[in-house]
Amino acid sequence: MNRRTASVLTTGLALALAASLTACGGDDSGKKTDDEAVKGAEPAKSSAEASPSPSASKAGAERPKIELPADLKYNFEWPKTGDKKKDAVMADAEQRIKAVDLAISHQDPEDPAYRFYSEGEAAAGSEDFIKLFTADSDTITGYRHFYKPVVQLNDDGTAGFVYCEDQATAYNKKIKTGKVEKTQPSKNSYVVYNTRLRLDDDRGVWVTEKLISQRGSATCQP
Repeated sequence: MNRRTASVLTTGLALALAASLTACGGDDSGKKTDDEAVKGAEPAKSSAEASPSPSASKAGAERPKIELPADLKYNFEWPKTGDKKKDAVMADAEQRIKAVDLAISHQDPEDPAYRFYSEGEAAAGSEDFIKLFTADSDTITGYRHFYKPVVQLNDDGTAGFVYCEDQATAYNKKIKTGKVEKTQPSKNSYVVYNTRLRLDDDRGVWVTEKLISQRGSATCQP
């Protein structure tokens, strides 16, 4: 998936955002935008299995059903922290990632599922990212691996969430022909994401407001 790159954010902005999250073991940020990176954890979980339970985020509005193609698998190495708020942040961030992939598989930049989990700059960035795929009638196949999660709860009620992704085995696939565009793994297969989320009390959902990312991050290299 390395070819897919949405607009690039400056490293300065990335580091400024990261500064608010530094409290936990190291991450910076830098490149892509909102969804310039999308991918997943453990031997593949189904979208239904991945849906957060009411204990993770309080049951509010009915959550969208996310059913993804069988050839797209995820591994989220995001172990529970024991803190209900932090665990809910990670659960809803996972659903946002999958919801963007759902929009790509539907070829619909306005798919309601990802908009349920994002708003503002993050939602706009996701829409642009999805359009990169719809323009070429491409979707995503393969295996997405997410790891090194760092969650910080901020005094203003927002949460900072930094995490890594290994995209080495996630590929673009032509919808019409089924042809998979495989690429060779490289340092750019590893992406760090820096996000900010806000709790929507009415719906009981942690909504992603901002997302920046950087390919080739040393933080995420194996």
